[in-house]
Amino acid sequence: MPYELIAVLMFSTMMLMLLTGQRVFGAIGFVAVIAALLLWGDRGGYDIGFSAAIKLMRWYPLLTLPMFIFMGYVLSESKIADDLYKMFHVWMGGLRGGLAIGTIGLMVLISAMNGLSVAGMAIGATIALPELLKRNYDKLMVTGVIQAGSSLGILVPPSVVLVLYAMIARQPVGQLWLAGAIPGLMMAAMFIIYIAIRCRINPELGPVLSPEERDVGWPEKLRLLRAGLLPVVIFAVMMVPFVNGWTSLVESSAIGAIAAFLAAVLKGRMTRAVFETSVRQTLAITCMFMWIILAALAFGAVFDGLGAVKAIENLFTEKWGLNPWVILILMQLSFLVMGTFLDDTAMLVIVAPLYVPLVGALGFDLVWYGVLYTITCQIAYMTPPFGYNLFLMRAMAPPEITIRDIYRSIVPFVGVMVLALAVVMIFPQIALWLPNYVYGK
Repeated sequence: MPYELIAVLMFSTMMLMLLTGQRVFGAIGFVAVIAALLLWGDRGGYDIGFSAAIKLMRWYPLLTLPMFIFMGYVLSESKIADDLYKMFHVWMGGLRGGLAIGTIGLMVLISAMNGLSVAGMAIGATIALPELLKRNYDKLMVTGVIQAGSSLGILVPPSVVLVLYAMIARQPVGQLWLAGAIPGLMMAAMFIIYIAIRCRINPELGPVLSPEERDVGWPEKLRLLRAGLLPVVIFAVMMVPFVNGWTSLVESSAIGAIAAFLAAVLKGRMTRAVFETSVRQTLAITCMFMWIILAALAFGAVFDGLGAVKAIENLFTEKWGLNPWVILILMQLSFLVMGTFLDDTAMLVIVAPLYVPLVGALGFDLVWYGVLYTITCQIAYMTPPFGYNLFLMRAMAPPEITIRDIYRSIVPFVGVMVLALAVVMIFPQIALWLPNYVYGK
């Protein structure tokens, strides 16, 4: 049987299993192991799964994953994140659309604390959305703001998705995180500019808060500023030593986890319930990602053994004569299609064994491509009919916000994200300058 046909059968079997509701790691790992056994017999087949497990256990940077997840849950469960919104509420309420702009700032900081888009969505929908609606903000705009802002969680460091990409693509986690920092902040700035322009043109979309709400006195403003900037201080304590080369990435993640824990203790918010919830959630998410990475490594090893990547590269470049940029754009479009029914980890694990080696063979930088993949996932999250963020928003939003409202709300923000993707594709140094500067010192 031709290797190309074997590759097609593996992909189709895996997709069929996913459509039956099987867990992502179960479907991918099952197909990988069965294919390995059928192709190379007992000895070779077992070795592929075993070597993938050993590679995972020996990957030292994976220790950053539970550290950052624990840090995010401690800050979230201890309600330190609530202080952020109170700060934005008081300091930015005097601007047109100020609370919506502050919500984007909140999402950036939540992303820097957690690395998952779900956390930003949960906090935005439960804390920011009711406050915005109560103050007569346009429901379409604020619904879009929360969905777009929460999507920054998989791009702004410490992104958990980029950790997964780093393992599969065999790229340094630190470089990928630094590569996502400037594009993530650029996208947040583009959201803020869009909100400011829209509210300038139509002030009814984001009315200014009343003087009574804003006039709380300078002592209270400064207190809220100190409380709200605490997560920023924690992030700085964690990242400054790493950027300057004083600590390794794993050591910095441990510093961040300890700093978040101590902050919750000093504020009197580290209760038994908060600690237990943070530990349980950290364990659950870390184990989930480890199983997914293990399945992806086994699947990728089978593809490497088949030589399927080389065959598909020859198909695109020699038989069809496609330009490398055309191939890259087609890859990104395929992510958008898959994003209508899969989450980011499933998309990456399914196509990474094929796409990542192909991108390298075409001469593109794999760190830069990791940023492109992540931005494309953000767009796919918000693309109807089955965008991941759309259904999360529907589950958390109040009854007056319908699914039609949610679909309509994301249109302008998807446009902004597509523009950001195009900018990063045209100017790769936006993503590559910071990691090249830090690691080139």
